[in-house]
Amino acid sequence: MLETTTTSALHQHQNFPLLSTAKSTPVLVIHNYNLSISKKRKNPCFHSLSCSDYKKRLQVSATRKQQQEQQEQQEEQKLLSGLSDQIWNGKKSLQENGSDEATDLGWLPAFPYALFASMFNFLFGYHIGVMNGPIVSVAKELGFEGNSFLEGLVVSTFIGGAFVGSISSGFLVDKLGCRRAFQGDTIPLVLGAIISAQAHSLDEILWGRFLVGLGVGVNTVLVPIYISEVADNSIYCEHPRVYSGDWNAICCRKSSLAMQVAFIGGALFLLQQFAGVNGVLFFSSLTFADVGITNSALASLCVGFTDLAGALNATYLMEKQGRKSLLIGSYLGMTASMLLVVSAISLPVEKDIGNTLSVLGTTMYIFFFASGAGPVTGLIIPELSSTRTRGKIMSFSLAVHWVCNFLVGQFFLELAEKFGVASVYAGFGGFSLMAATFGYYFTVETKGRSLEEIEMSLNPNFLGGNK
Repeated sequence: MLETTTTSALHQHQNFPLLSTAKSTPVLVIHNYNLSISKKRKNPCFHSLSCSDYKKRLQVSATRKQQQEQQEQQEEQKLLSGLSDQIWNGKKSLQENGSDEATDLGWLPAFPYALFASMFNFLFGYHIGVMNGPIVSVAKELGFEGNSFLEGLVVSTFIGGAFVGSISSGFLVDKLGCRRAFQGDTIPLVLGAIISAQAHSLDEILWGRFLVGLGVGVNTVLVPIYISEVADNSIYCEHPRVYSGDWNAICCRKSSLAMQVAFIGGALFLLQQFAGVNGVLFFSSLTFADVGITNSALASLCVGFTDLAGALNATYLMEKQGRKSLLIGSYLGMTASMLLVVSAISLPVEKDIGNTLSVLGTTMYIFFFASGAGPVTGLIIPELSSTRTRGKIMSFSLAVHWVCNFLVGQFFLELAEKFGVASVYAGFGGFSLMAATFGYYFTVETKGRSLEEIEMSLNPNFLGGNK
C-alpha cells in the first residue's frame, strides 16, 4: 500500500509533491518534498527546463560574457592608445616649441643610481692603465725583468679574467639581479687588489690581476644593463606608445630578434676594438713626445681631458641627435682623424708640421671615439634587447670585446714594427669606415622609442615597421 501511494504521488505531481493524493502520509509527503528540493539543487534542469535547453542557455550566456569582455578590452586598448598618443604629441609639441630642456626632468630620479653605477667604470680604466707604467719596476722587483713574455702575461691575465667575468655575468644577472650581482662583484675586486698590492711572487701578481679582471669583466656588463633599466623605468611615461596589435605575434619572434641583437652587439664591439682605440692610446705618448711633450704624465693628462670633453659632448648630443646618427658620425670622424695622421706620416712635409698634424689627428680621434663609438656601443645594445635576453646578449657582446681587446694589444706593436705605423693606422681608419657603414645598415634608432617600436624596426617586414 505504501509503495503504491508513493509511486502514484511521484507520477502525478513530480514538481509539487505537497499536492499529492490524500492517501499519502504526512511523513512521506515531507520526504518527497525534501527529495525533490535536493534534486533541483543538484540538477537545475530538473524543475522546468530540459537539460538540452539549459545547456543552450548556458552557451548563450557564456558567449555574451565573452563578447562583453572583448568589448571591454578593446575599449581599454583604445583608451591606452589615446593616452599614449596624447603623451607623444605633447612631447613632440614641447620639442617643436623649443621648451624641451625646460620641462623634461624625467631623467632626474634615475640620475643618482646611474651616477653610482657609472663609478664602477672608474675601476675599469684604473686597472687597465695601472700596469702600463709600473710593469718594468714590478718585473724587476719580482725577478722577471727583461722577460717580455712574462711581462705581457701579467698584463694579459687581466684581460683573461675580464673575459671570464663578462661571459658569466649574464647568468649572474638572470639569477641574482643587478643589485646583488653588483654586491657580489666587489669580492673579486677587493681580493684582487689586496693580493696585487702585497704580491711577493709572480704567481701572486697573476692571481691578483686575474681576480681584478674577473670583477671588471662583470662590471662592464652590469653597468650598461643597470643604467638602461633604471632609465627605462624613469622615462617610461614619456616614451611608451602603446601597440594594440597581437602581442602573441610579438612573442613568436623573440628568439630570432635576440639572435639579431646579439649579432649586432658582437659586431659593434668587434669593429670598435679593431678600429684601434687601444693601439692609438698606447702610441699616443710617443706621438706627443715628437712635439716636445716628453712628460708622460702631461701627455696622459692631455689624453684624459680630451676623453672627458668627448664624453660631455656625447651627453649633450645623445638625446639631441639620437644614438644611430651619433654612432655613425663618431666613426666617420675617427676615419678622418686616422687619414690625417697617415697623411702626416706618409706625405713629404716638414717634421714640425707633420708632428703637429699627428698630434691633432690623435686628439681628434680620441675626441670622436669618446663622443659616440665608446658610449653609444655600450648603451644601444641594452636598449635593443628585452629584459629577458639583455643579460645574455650583453654577456656575449662584452666577451667579443675582450677577445678583440686582447688581440689588438697582443699584435699591435708587432704589426707596427713589420708594416709601419702608417699602415696600421690606415687599417684602423678602414675599420672605422666599416663600423660607420655597419651602423647605417644594421642598427636602428632607439631614442624615445618603446621596445615594441624598436623590435618592429629591427624587423621591417613585421606590420610595416621602419628604421
